[in-house]
Amino acid sequence: MAKRGTVVIGVTGSIAAYRACDIASALRKDGFSTQAILTADGSRFITEVTLRTLTGNRVMTDMFGSPEEWDPMHVSLADSASCVLIAPATANIIGKIASGIFDDLLTCVVAATKAPVVIAPAMNDNMYANGFVQGNIARLKKAGYMFVGPEKGRLACGRSGMGHIAATADIVSAVKRTLG
Repeated sequence: MAKRGTVVIGVTGSIAAYRACDIASALRKDGFSTQAILTADGSRFITEVTLRTLTGNRVMTDMFGSPEEWDPMHVSLADSASCVLIAPATANIIGKIASGIFDDLLTCVVAATKAPVVIAPAMNDNMYANGFVQGNIARLKKAGYMFVGPEKGRLACGRSGMGHIAATADIVSAVKRTLG
């Protein structure tokens, strides 16, 4: 483990998944150990090989995979985390966590961890403005989850609006603030 702790980075199904590469690199440069969880939808945008290269660790994708030794992976990842960072965080993952739906490795790690959770949303501006999404964000903030961004910027749909993932430096700073 790096001297500053371990950041478990959850990468979900957004075009902004490529930004997880910059985030993992910046965190490692700052002395953190990084461990990626790549959701099934996230793997449609970025590969395990890329994340493994940048984190220096095996990328976790499946709670029911065959580990080399017995390990309830969601619990061991949750216990090892100094911080869980979800970047990018889709409306779907925000809604699942806010509703207590823990049906994949990333959501089970969030449910099992005692570490702080930082969420960096990335989605279409209309999705971000949706009342259900805003309600889910408010519920998670009230429960102690920290949010960084989104910001106004160019979106995958071609428009400019609120929903662009926060800058890498802002996300890394939020993790550092969360960890003191």
